[in-house]
Amino acid sequence: MNLIKITFVIIISFYINLKVYAEPVHKNDYDVSEQVGIPTGVIFNPSGTKMYVTGFNGNSGRVAQYSLSVPYSTSSGVSLDANIITEIAAVLKRPQDIKFNSDGSKVLILSTSSVDGNQDSVAIWSLGTPYDITTIISTGVSEIPLSNDPRGFDFNTDGTKMFILLATTNQIEQFDLTTPYDPSDIDITLPKATLSNLKGDSYHQGFGFSSDGYKMFVIKADRDSDDTELNIIEEYDLTTPFEITTASKNEKTYNTQTASEGNMRIAGITFNFSQGANKFYHLDFDDNKLVREYDLPCAYGIITCIDPTNDKDDVASIEAQSEATKKLIQHNTYPVLNRMEWLRRNSERVNLTNQNIKFQFNNAMLNSLSDTLIPLYLSNDSNDKSNYQNSSWSFWSEGTISIGNTGNTNQSSSKSIDTSAITLGADKKGKDNIMRGIALRFGADDIDVGDLGSALDMSSFSLTFYESKPKGEQRFTDHLIGISFINSDLINNSGSASTKGDRYGEQLYGSLSLRDTFSKDQLNFTPKLKINYGITHLGAFTETGAAGLNLNYDDQYIGNFTSALGTSLDNTYDFKNGSFIPYFDFEYYADMSPSSKQKFSYASNDESFTLENINNSTHNFISGIGFDFISENGLNLMTKYTRDQAKNNKNDSFIIALDYRASHRSSYAMSIEDTSTKLSHNKELNGFKINLDSHYDFFKDDQDYGVFLEISNIN
Repeated sequence: MNLIKITFVIIISFYINLKVYAEPVHKNDYDVSEQVGIPTGVIFNPSGTKMYVTGFNGNSGRVAQYSLSVPYSTSSGVSLDANIITEIAAVLKRPQDIKFNSDGSKVLILSTSSVDGNQDSVAIWSLGTPYDITTIISTGVSEIPLSNDPRGFDFNTDGTKMFILLATTNQIEQFDLTTPYDPSDIDITLPKATLSNLKGDSYHQGFGFSSDGYKMFVIKADRDSDDTELNIIEEYDLTTPFEITTASKNEKTYNTQTASEGNMRIAGITFNFSQGANKFYHLDFDDNKLVREYDLPCAYGIITCIDPTNDKDDVASIEAQSEATKKLIQHNTYPVLNRMEWLRRNSERVNLTNQNIKFQFNNAMLNSLSDTLIPLYLSNDSNDKSNYQNSSWSFWSEGTISIGNTGNTNQSSSKSIDTSAITLGADKKGKDNIMRGIALRFGADDIDVGDLGSALDMSSFSLTFYESKPKGEQRFTDHLIGISFINSDLINNSGSASTKGDRYGEQLYGSLSLRDTFSKDQLNFTPKLKINYGITHLGAFTETGAAGLNLNYDDQYIGNFTSALGTSLDNTYDFKNGSFIPYFDFEYYADMSPSSKQKFSYASNDESFTLENINNSTHNFISGIGFDFISENGLNLMTKYTRDQAKNNKNDSFIIALDYRASHRSSYAMSIEDTSTKLSHNKELNGFKINLDSHYDFFKDDQDYGVFLEISNIN
């Protein structure tokens, strides 16, 4: 009996978890026979409030424009705007398909016969009002001759490629256009590419792409009106968007007809693109002259749903989230660890404070933001040589601007990044000669993905606790631990529709660094070993914005473990008015982090997918060269150039810091944080502390300038 129960539970669980693909559901038919006669092509304006149908009655070409009270709905509130048969009939006899240019200022209509005697052509009209056929301008019409009985055409996203379905040769031809949506200069005998399609027992009557170009659909109409099995839609998957040579045909086809619906012949195809393509439409031009509307289980899901793991933009967006969180650990640890090195180089000098001016340009996704920060004085022995007592806190800050990009791969699209961050720190050395401190980092990463408008905006707040322990006169152990809070705004754009999502996350991280300095005269050689570690949790979220495209993302956990081995070399040259300290850094680090994975599913039908093996470059090399100049009159200058090199990417950065301190009671400083320039003057006078700060944002159109004055009692 127990075995029967167990078997029953297993069977029930199997059927509960079994995901069966849901086919399109017929929603409505709309009769267009009175307006266009035999319908051949259908399309909507971008908002779905207008529907356009081409057709012909005998040798009279027709196009009708309908207003829809409910966007993309043919079941209610449909009204004919105007009868404009005359303008089309004066040029075309048998129109087959209709398209608009990107802004709706022009309408293009494909035909198998024209008034001028061209057997096949495409004609272009200008519109007085975008997407309003009733304002069509009948003069100055351009007509481009074609051949081989064209029955459907389409364009890529920016109109630089045109595709024509030819019924005579059962082929799709691809042409490159010099001017978007203008085929006037094409040579119809020289297509860039051709896709042959077996004829079968059906007419080729139309085709179209998904908005991102990864799917293509071919419409085939029944030749024999008594056969109910030959009105089919074929689906093709493309590995490269809008490149028909990469198309592969799905083995399944979709039959649009049932025996109870009578004779049917289908033509044309379009989708509710701006709503996420969870509806599609085709025409019936046989017994009934109809626009037929269907609901889809997911975007473009006539036969199968789009696999997001095959979409380069979707993959790049997931990679960007993972890479950004892993790089965040590096961005948080480098400032603190490099601060220690700067202090060691200048441990014999007092009154050292500076504000960094840092510019960075890279061509690698979220590569290292470069390192050397803005320290105050710390001695590495027990002798306090500064003007600060052991109980005094020292404060430092850093501002960063980063601009870069990474190229596309076979799996993911290119990414470009604009990063800005500011780090604020405070530390002090205790009586045990251990320096302990805390650092806050506020960062913003703006990442553009692909060419269709997908993006990731990630903001983070990080809190780091750190300490540096001397293990001898020149040997140190640096350790830190911290936590980050992450908020990401995501946009996935498919070309005509976009989804949005808000994702939150948390991150724990740490770093351990060992370094020892060997000195001879003024030359210092410092080998170092470093380990970074951490774990990031990105929370589950659901996209909104386009019903057919919305995805549910599961929680994602991203581990991080990197080890680094490096060295630095510096020398000190003392002059009458100060000291000059050139230095060189070199570091190799290996990313040994475990690969992470992201599970997600369509919100509309729960069809799930998993992107596996998300990881970063394994081997990286970092080298840097720079110098410090410490003058006796209080002027301090520091510069550094750094390159972070990995396979297929690199990062270059340049840092310059300048500080002037007239005395320990008066100082001047300049800094750049993000796009704001700040000048500061601090002075102690007769028991009072006077702070004067001014700022100027040099990237704003309306300049923002201000001055802040603070007077306080020293005690």
